[in-house]
Order: sequence, then structure tokens, then C-alpha cells
Amino acid sequence: MPTTAKLGTITIGQAPRPDITPILERHLPPGIPCVHAGLLDGLTREDIAQRYPEQPGQPTLITRLRDGSSVVVDKARMLALLKQKVEALQAQGCNFVLVLCTGAFEDLHAEKAWLIEPDLIVSPAVAALAGGRQVGVIVPLASQMASEAHKWRALAHPPLCAAASPYTDDTAPVAQAAIDLGQQGADVLVLDCMGFVERHRAAAAEASGLPVILSNSIIARLTAELLSVDRAARS
Repeated sequence: MPTTAKLGTITIGQAPRPDITPILERHLPPGIPCVHAGLLDGLTREDIAQRYPEQPGQPTLITRLRDGSSVVVDKARMLALLKQKVEALQAQGCNFVLVLCTGAFEDLHAEKAWLIEPDLIVSPAVAALAGGRQVGVIVPLASQMASEAHKWRALAHPPLCAAASPYTDDTAPVAQAAIDLGQQGADVLVLDCMGFVERHRAAAAEASGLPVILSNSIIARLTAELLSVDRAARS
């Protein structure tokens, strides 16, 4: 491995992600070199629609493009691209690779780099924090309530789920989803998408009166800790 830490990030959409990278930069040790890559970099909306359209009845992902708009794509085809991008970042000398998506991806690995997969971190952490309490999960797409449900098998109770996209200027849908989950009996809420940011967390917390866990904040802090330890060990 290189003598210093180098972080590569992969978004399902297009890089850079002005909604997520500032959160990472706020926590990362100063001077850590970063390479930001997206699976849809360089493609137009028309290209994306032709190559990676939603497939009826199959899992999907929603992500952000460079112009700030969102797009829904077929998850299975994204996995193939994700594997290629991990290899590409390793070839560029990234010894840590962070996936900027909380979706569950099977059979994803890195031969040389330390691969950080949010879905393997967020759900176990939430289960440990919640204990026997009822968890409510807000996902971007209604279809993900079923396709991503297996991620939460460590919870004491099956999660209550609601959908609200983070890729609009309006936080009202997130607030309403939080209210609905609270009325159904949720004790704590999770915003299950890296696209949810602090304004979404604040809106959900204010509307519901419940604790709200922000996925990208957990991942940013833990990634920063990992790179801090790595830097100290190499100094």
C-alpha cells in the first residue's frame, strides 16, 4: 500500500457531490488526497435512460447528477459499474475506497484498498443504538422499502418505512414521512440515503420530535477516524 492514505469515493451518480463531499471534508484529517468518481460521469440524461433504465419489478437506485437533478437507474447494472470503478480507483493509488451509497451490494470487494460500504456499517450501528426500540426508516423511493428491507435484519423489530426523496429543495416530504413514522410507533428514525443532509435531519427531528440518525454523518465520521488512525500508524 502507499505510504500515505489516499481516499477514493464513488457516487452512483456524477461526481463531485456538493451535498456530500463537504460533510466528508469537515471530518477528514487535513491534507488527505481524495479522488471523487461517479458511475454516471460524462453521460447525458438521455445516455443514462438508454443504458441503465429501470427494469419492471427489479431493484432501483436514485442518485444525483452534476446539474443537481436526480435520476433513477437499475441497481443490478450499477453493481457491474461499481466493481469497475473500485478497480480504477485502486489503480490510481487509492488505498481507501468509500462507496457513497447506503444500498446493499452483493459480492463487492477490493483486492488492495480498504473498502468502506455504508450498508454494512449503518444498519448494524442503528441496531446497536436502538436496542429493543422501534426503528423508522426513510428511504428515497417507495420501491426500496421492499428491495432494501434485508439490510435491517439485525433490528429487534422489522422497521417501519416511509419514502421521501432528498433530491428536491423541499424538505416537507421528509418532515411528513417522519411524522407518519412517529404516529405508527417509531422511537428513532434513520435517513437511509447518502443524499440526505443536515437540513433533512433537522426537518425530520423538528416535525416528529424523535432522534434522527443521518447516514452520511455516521460514515463521514468513521471514515475520518479510520484515515486518522492510518495516518498516525504511518507517521
